[in-house]
Amino acid sequence: MNTSQAQRVAEDPWRVFKIMSEFVESFDTLSRLGPAVTIFGSARIRPEDPTYKAAQEIASGLAKEGFAVVTGGGPGVMEGANRGAAHAKGQSVGLNIELPFEQRPNKYSNIQVNFHYFFSRKVCLVKYSMGFVYMPGGFGTLDEMFEVLTLVQTQRIPVFPIVLYGSEFWKGLLDWVRAQMVPAKLVSETDLNLVRIVDSPAEAVAIIRDYRRSIGVPDTVPAAFR
Repeated sequence: MNTSQAQRVAEDPWRVFKIMSEFVESFDTLSRLGPAVTIFGSARIRPEDPTYKAAQEIASGLAKEGFAVVTGGGPGVMEGANRGAAHAKGQSVGLNIELPFEQRPNKYSNIQVNFHYFFSRKVCLVKYSMGFVYMPGGFGTLDEMFEVLTLVQTQRIPVFPIVLYGSEFWKGLLDWVRAQMVPAKLVSETDLNLVRIVDSPAEAVAIIRDYRRSIGVPDTVPAAFR
């Protein structure tokens, strides 16, 4: 056994405790939320971008409907969503992870949990939410979208609303799935019904609000917005 292997053997058991501590802290914090929605999207979107403003508007609308808004806690779309929820006096949750280039915690999350491991953060971005909104984004956004689709497809989680914002952005990807994956029987045509494409913030909010009502979860609209 070389030196690096010996070091891993010595360190890995302690790493397990660090992983456990991330789950314990995050589960304790997030389990106190009411109905929640996670919003995903690029960290590279600037505040002047229409996508940033749309994320802000969606989050504000969800907060006014009594939803906690959960994001990855960083800049870009995440900041826009946290900003919208915070300005609407809602629970604005940021699950931040430190990355060398583009990730830093934004100042609009009034509930913040920090992570070292991607996989524990990914669990928490899904575990406590009853709806998901995907704004335009990169590999991370696609990763999260396909993970949630897989969890729904394999019945590991309920058929929660999966909302894709911006038909122009998402159309090419869904056309490719329909043209390549469906004929090869890698996915079913009906699997595409798991997603809803919208082009307005109001549509995104309405889909998730109506889902909550359909499953009998009482509205929890803050008094200020009744």
